[in-house]
Amino acid sequence: MRARAFQPRFDHGAALRVPPPGDAENWRMLWMWLGAEAHAVAEAHAVQVRTPDGPVVAHCGDWIVLSVTGDFHVAHAVRACDA
Repeated sequence: MRARAFQPRFDHGAALRVPPPGDAENWRMLWMWLGAEAHAVAEAHAVQVRTPDGPVVAHCGDWIVLSVTGDFHVAHAVRACDA
């Protein structure tokens, strides 16, 4: 089956989920993985990620995807980690 011209080509990559506030080990891993492409946000335990479409804020439960092209993307999830 051929992809239609208007459909974007699927870009395989890697992803990490934004951890809950008390998960220090996974926060350290996320910060190391993101490097200079992300900054902490003043609101509780959120991260601002540089994407091709501009900065995007990711919260607990959101997926941050690193595509094979080297760009980060954010897939928002239902806010299950909010208290």
